[in-house]
Amino acid sequence: MGGSVEICIKHIAAQLSARHKVTVVSRQHRRYPARQTEGNLTIVRVPTGSPSRYIANAIEAVRGNHFDVIQIDNRPKFVPAVRNAFPHTPISLFLHSLTFVSAPMIGREQARACLAQADLIVTNSKATSSTLKRRFASSRHKIRTVWLGVNLKLFRPRSAELRRSIKRRYRVGKGFTLLFTGRIIPRKGIPVLLKAAAIMRRQVPGVNVAIAGNGKKGYLGQLKRQARRLGVNARFIGYIPHRRIHEIYGLADCFVCPSQRHESFGLVNVEALASGVPVVASRNGGIKEIVRHGRNGFLVGNYRSPRAFARYLVRIARDRALRMRLSKQARSDAVKRFSWRATAGRLSGLYLKASKS
Repeated sequence: MGGSVEICIKHIAAQLSARHKVTVVSRQHRRYPARQTEGNLTIVRVPTGSPSRYIANAIEAVRGNHFDVIQIDNRPKFVPAVRNAFPHTPISLFLHSLTFVSAPMIGREQARACLAQADLIVTNSKATSSTLKRRFASSRHKIRTVWLGVNLKLFRPRSAELRRSIKRRYRVGKGFTLLFTGRIIPRKGIPVLLKAAAIMRRQVPGVNVAIAGNGKKGYLGQLKRQARRLGVNARFIGYIPHRRIHEIYGLADCFVCPSQRHESFGLVNVEALASGVPVVASRNGGIKEIVRHGRNGFLVGNYRSPRAFARYLVRIARDRALRMRLSKQARSDAVKRFSWRATAGRLSGLYLKASKS
């Protein structure tokens, strides 16, 4: 249960447990047992409520155990409590975004104090690391970058026959299909995608837009009305569980990520590349570390402009040789750079060094 952070924790823990003993402490849920063990991996689920109650329960659940390293995901406010309970254990703070080191989640001085008590600060992109180093110069020496990964067996290119089958299942038309997956919120830029598709359809008749993800009913209704006004054939698929999300990339001839605000990493772009789908994305945050302009997709500098997106989308749709080259390179780049094994290997190296220092 959960979003991209929980997915990352799950996959990284599974990879690390191939060589190390790993304990994950998480929130309890009625569908899952309070304690679960699979080989070297143990998951402990504790009652929650307020953040202070959760971290107190989490610490109590593992008190008396020895750990070589403790990793805290995304919650700098938890560092002091964990440091107090484990004064001699190296603590790593893994930040998946800037949200929890920014207002209104935390004040600048409190964030600085919490980061000071961590031995290591890990982020998922060089862009996020750079921002942290500027904001918290006193902690810059312990900030490291570890890219996230993807399940390369699940996210893979699909045959033409299988893609046709997936399109029928999700009732998406036969034409050139643009795909968006993620949270349906304003900062993700879906209105830009719809306007770009409207511009594009003048040169690429029959273009489809498939949108997979959850959002508030009012905002979804607004986007659907916009698509109708623009004459765009948009299919709003709704929420797809992560265990099935790899299928959705079989719909796409091109993946579009028109984020309008900083993206710390942009895991959906990696999933698209692994699926052999070219990407057209906003040139911001960690996205530009994933998408290489002209190599596995295109980056849009003026990402508030639908016309700027449409220019690249039309180019990919009308040039089959280009599309095939981008697709092949996308898969190759994902295999070389973005496996969960590589993520866990880099993290393991940092932690082995931290535990010996």
